[in-house]
Amino acid sequence: MPVTPDALTYADDLADFVASSPSSYHAAAETARRLEAAGFERLHEEQAWEIRPGGRYVVVRDGATIGWSVPSDASATTPSHIFGAHTDSPGFKLKPQPTTGGRGWLQAAVEVYGGPLLNSWLDRELTLAGRLALADGRVVLADTGALLRLPQLAVHLDRGVNNNGLALDKQAETQPVWGLGDVAEADILAELARSADASASDIRGYDVVIADAARGAVFGKDDAFFASGRLDDLASVHAGVVALERAGVADSGPIAILAAFDHEELGSNSRSGAAGPFLEDILGRVYDALGADSSQRRQAFASSWCLSSDVGHSVHPNYAQKHDPVVQPVLGSGPILKINANQRYATDAVGSAAWRGWCDAADVATQEFVSNNNVPCGSTIGPITATRLGIRTVDVGIPILSMHSARELAGVSDLHDLTRVAGTFFAG
Repeated sequence: MPVTPDALTYADDLADFVASSPSSYHAAAETARRLEAAGFERLHEEQAWEIRPGGRYVVVRDGATIGWSVPSDASATTPSHIFGAHTDSPGFKLKPQPTTGGRGWLQAAVEVYGGPLLNSWLDRELTLAGRLALADGRVVLADTGALLRLPQLAVHLDRGVNNNGLALDKQAETQPVWGLGDVAEADILAELARSADASASDIRGYDVVIADAARGAVFGKDDAFFASGRLDDLASVHAGVVALERAGVADSGPIAILAAFDHEELGSNSRSGAAGPFLEDILGRVYDALGADSSQRRQAFASSWCLSSDVGHSVHPNYAQKHDPVVQPVLGSGPILKINANQRYATDAVGSAAWRGWCDAADVATQEFVSNNNVPCGSTIGPITATRLGIRTVDVGIPILSMHSARELAGVSDLHDLTRVAGTFFAG
């Protein structure tokens, strides 16, 4: 599809969002900041809430954020339309005692997080980012900017690499360099603390990851492509944020909810993951405020929907045999409906029909995705949400190439189309 000026503007805003979100904690904070700027009220879980019809609210739990807009005529049985996504991305996480090195080099001790394409992290400028828990009880965000690099071994020292391929040892060959000097006199935590206007001696705990420091970019014939780190799954989080910002307060319709969870790349089993109680906790407090008893809440859930939005695979022109021989979504032809016979995705016939209806309402083309039978299918927050809450769930997203790479590739028009469909979904 042609790339419109609106789609290019949207891609630039997505690049800003990703740049502001080098870790899940930054993504959660940036989501909340944007929703607050759009008029949402920030709530805190340890406090009492006053939720009213016509109100808009946002809550942050660690690296997850849930924002919602309550229509003016909301009642105890008003359904919810939940747009679900995740804030974390595959990569590396800083280990305890993280300052390492030798032979004149300073290195960072890291652990593999999720399932990254290890080779894609080589020869890139990388940042350290995450949260620091300080001695005074504060939790602050830190982002060093470009500080580290995983330098590849020169071809002169590995003559067979182009014929035999490159397989990195996850321990010995993935520890990035960040400086020169004596390890005994260096402290990478000091670099983190400095970026957060704190002292290394004040740090009592940290959750810090490595992220690609380069900004997202539009390129290609007719500006068709958008390349960036962390499109899995900040592309979906951003789509939900923009749709919720634009939605305003409806006079009637469903409760519009953006649920951006952490730890999807690890299986979602955490207090801020989709398998945890976060969304159920929020829904419970919302429906309590609307006066719902247990039976009425079940009524509301029975007519509610969840769109689980995560990236899927575009057909790869160099590896077409890895894809289904018939169903082959491609960048630029619309968001995808994800289907799996073994319920790795939660989509069913009724959900498929509903998705196509929302796409029609938004005047957006859609594609289907299904895996080659010989290639195992991944999963999403969709089946988890459907199982935990009993809410009908549809798995959707955008097609990309280079999934789990340090820098992934999407279609500019698909990114914009996803938020347009999210808008019709929120409107009900």
